[in-house]
Amino acid sequence: MTNETSVLVGRQIRACRKQNKITLEEMARIIGKSKSTISKYEKGEIPVDVETLYLIARTLHVHIEYFFYYLPTVAATPQPLDACPSFFTGLSRFYSYLFDGRNNQLIRCVFDILSESDVSGYKIMMYMNFSDYDRYQVCENTYWGYIEHYDALTNIQLTNQDSPMEKASVQILASYLTADTKWGLWNGFSTRPMMPIATKMLFSRERLREDAALLKKLKISKDDIRLLKLYNMLSVL
Repeated sequence: MTNETSVLVGRQIRACRKQNKITLEEMARIIGKSKSTISKYEKGEIPVDVETLYLIARTLHVHIEYFFYYLPTVAATPQPLDACPSFFTGLSRFYSYLFDGRNNQLIRCVFDILSESDVSGYKIMMYMNFSDYDRYQVCENTYWGYIEHYDALTNIQLTNQDSPMEKASVQILASYLTADTKWGLWNGFSTRPMMPIATKMLFSRERLREDAALLKKLKISKDDIRLLKLYNMLSVL
């Protein structure tokens, strides 16, 4: 790593460590380094080797690419309209919500766009089911993957960080149209009970008010059931 990269990575490590409420002493004990070494990592005084960075990532419950994600740089990068639909233009982070009928609760998610497009699409991290927006990386499930934009559809392919065999995907219709929120379809795998699932998910450029009105929108409605019977498919329009 260059000195500049070491400083930026160190800032990410420190911020994430504090979000997880882990002290320097605890971090040093967990990864087998001295407190002074951890402090030097965070100040960018010495580079972090790849093996240690993976260990730090596992300790802080984030994907290793999180440490190379610098919000100001990403947010300031203009995205061409043909590569980035209107809903995603200027975004480095967006939010989503779904309703879990197994335990009757709202599930909130945060998506961080980690980098610009490459041959596989935009790299992305998804943090699912957390209790505190200030520490959203501390969550029940963390996914990483790619977001791809097509003419009429945005597709997100995801892999569970802790269970690589678990895959999930999201499809968002008409993301090229200007709107603050968009409906999408979440496809994944449930372990409680064990079965494949698909449900509707609401995406937003900003955090939404989590109230009864939002819960009502997220629950499968009579119109959703009507369309399911008509098409014999779970669809979100």
